[in-house]
Amino acid sequence: MATTGTGPLTRRWAQFIAGFTPEKLSPELRARTLQMILDGSGALLAAADPRISTGVRVAAFVKQQGGAAQSSIVGQGFKSNVINAALANGTMGYACDVEPHHPEGVLHPIAVMIPTALALAEHLGASGRQLVAAVALGCELEYRLSMALGPVEQYDLGFHPSAVCGCFGATAAAAYLLGLDERQAIHALGLAGCQASGLMAWESDETENSRPFQMGLAARNGVTAAMLAKGGFGGPISIFDDGHTVFGAFSRKPTPAHLTDELGTRFDGIMELAIKPYSSVSFLHPALDSLLGIARREKLRLEDVASITLRFPSSGTHCIDSNPLKSHCAQYILPVALTVEGLRVIDLFRDRRLENPQVAALSGKVTVIPDDDLDRGFPNLYETIVEVTTTGGKRFSDKNGIARGYPEAPLSDAEIDAKFRRIAGAVASPRRLDALRAAALGLWEAPDVSTYATLMGAVPDATT
Repeated sequence: MATTGTGPLTRRWAQFIAGFTPEKLSPELRARTLQMILDGSGALLAAADPRISTGVRVAAFVKQQGGAAQSSIVGQGFKSNVINAALANGTMGYACDVEPHHPEGVLHPIAVMIPTALALAEHLGASGRQLVAAVALGCELEYRLSMALGPVEQYDLGFHPSAVCGCFGATAAAAYLLGLDERQAIHALGLAGCQASGLMAWESDETENSRPFQMGLAARNGVTAAMLAKGGFGGPISIFDDGHTVFGAFSRKPTPAHLTDELGTRFDGIMELAIKPYSSVSFLHPALDSLLGIARREKLRLEDVASITLRFPSSGTHCIDSNPLKSHCAQYILPVALTVEGLRVIDLFRDRRLENPQVAALSGKVTVIPDDDLDRGFPNLYETIVEVTTTGGKRFSDKNGIARGYPEAPLSDAEIDAKFRRIAGAVASPRRLDALRAAALGLWEAPDVSTYATLMGAVPDATT
């Protein structure tokens, strides 16, 4: 029975969550979700690299807190309680900035949903297909809320959509796994609203620790909201409809209809996810494709580059122009990629400008220009114009809004597999990678998630 006074939007979401089952996933949607889980698992495990401070420090914090050994801490060889596992693994899920993302929603939902679903599914003994269903459900509702609030609206107010909306997605995933009824789901959503957070203030943190910490908070707070509601804890009953709503807090031009339009028949939150070929903020991926394409096509030598100009939508330039974070800095990412023809995860945590004179020199030649014309398509498109001027006076230009890995330009299965092995291979042995790949892609048929959880939780065993 619904709680008296609950508004229609809140009630509809609660009903959807309470009535969700794995059978709601079509074969196509199921396959796409498994693909995202594989890619996200590689990104999550890569963060257990002991050279990456984020994983080391959040794991140490969780271990110090103690608590029941309920859920695996990825790559650390120990378990903690469900809440702490969601916090630690959610933080590691976004540490490497190479997990699947949603370009239109400006989101990193897989970084939140795998840790949320893994923590609870392992503890509860849930089946693999229940974990898959929880990930799909959480990603879909996170995306819908971001579109209802407006990604640019959230950015303009200083909020990170992945953190704010991720809390609600994690709540939905956790509520499903816990079997919440409609009334409990209403309270859980209200409690998510009480905890939703995530200021873009992390842009000044050069350690890159607080950036992924926000995904950890989203996972932790979502699990907390659902578990409290399961235990009978009360919460706001109309978080999307009346009083101090989410829309009043995180947007000035909301479109609430996005929450429920074609709910249950469209799953764009999963189907429109993109797989990252580069370890960096997604805003720079079209530019990376263009720059590397120009370099290969024109056979550019590094010493021939006089300048690189990047035109980007005005609403997003603050995120990539001389950002202190290496992962979000065009003046760092573009030179590193051009110098080594690609990006590695470790490049976000080891400043190549300090050890490579060519990277240092190129960094001073990159200029970012806000472009109002490009802004018209943002955030549906991250349209970018890259202009390279040579020392000989030649100028090469390319415009791109669809990066490799987008649904419109998908990576092949072989490329996805190669990426998984490349990024997780710094932590896991080839034999372990084979087993983990099989476990992740086989979750739908798995009676439980123990094999997947064990492989994710084991300490690094890479030999190189």
